[in-house]
Amino acid sequence: MDTLEKAFGIIEDIAANQQHGLLFSEITVHLDLPKSSTHRILNRLVRMGYLIFDQNTKRYRGSLRLSKLGAAVIESSDLRDLIIPFLQRLHQTTGHICNLGIISEGRGIFLHKIEPKSYSIRLYSEIGKDFPLHCTGMGKILLAFMEPAQRKKIVSGTLASYTENTITDTKALLEELREVKKCGYAIDREEITRGIMCVAAPVRDMNKEVIASISVTFPSYLEEERGLSHEVEAVKHCSEEIHKAMGGR
Repeated sequence: MDTLEKAFGIIEDIAANQQHGLLFSEITVHLDLPKSSTHRILNRLVRMGYLIFDQNTKRYRGSLRLSKLGAAVIESSDLRDLIIPFLQRLHQTTGHICNLGIISEGRGIFLHKIEPKSYSIRLYSEIGKDFPLHCTGMGKILLAFMEPAQRKKIVSGTLASYTENTITDTKALLEELREVKKCGYAIDREEITRGIMCVAAPVRDMNKEVIASISVTFPSYLEEERGLSHEVEAVKHCSEEIHKAMGGR
């Protein structure tokens, strides 16, 4: 096995154990690699920014840079190709910006966006760009349905404030996430951008595991004019249709 094969083997092993990360000893055992060359490769990958080494836990995890490479690939993957037609119909139904996102390293990653050509609002939701989880609709979905231990790790730290509506209290956020999981959708009420709201719902695979989230984004004045029932029903319906397309019931 040459150095390149070793490097990709290490990356794949760490990515497969991303939730908890891997110790140096676990990597060498899993791949049956010499300690000296494994150590050199790991150090190089950390310096290049593709892996993260936690000094406290001594564990290696994939970095956001690595996830962005994955996001670029996913742009043309089966997942993206399967969901895009549903996002297009969601856009036709609502007329709003429609987004698709996943989670990586405690941040969301935009995988796709459909934006009206004549829309006056321009957001930062570029494909491959990251977004915070605690103050976005898609982020709240991903938080609400993840494993409790992983969620606790993400929300236990300082929650950044973006607007006066951003929830920065962990207890208040957890209460909202419980409601999100119960009702099956999440709302961002100008929590990351003033004047902008978002309604999001989960993307579930055939086993009902949440693997991504979808959302519609629109001006906040629409809630005052006519409420959000149209957006909520449209996003939930899209979520259900995607689940059926993935073989779910």
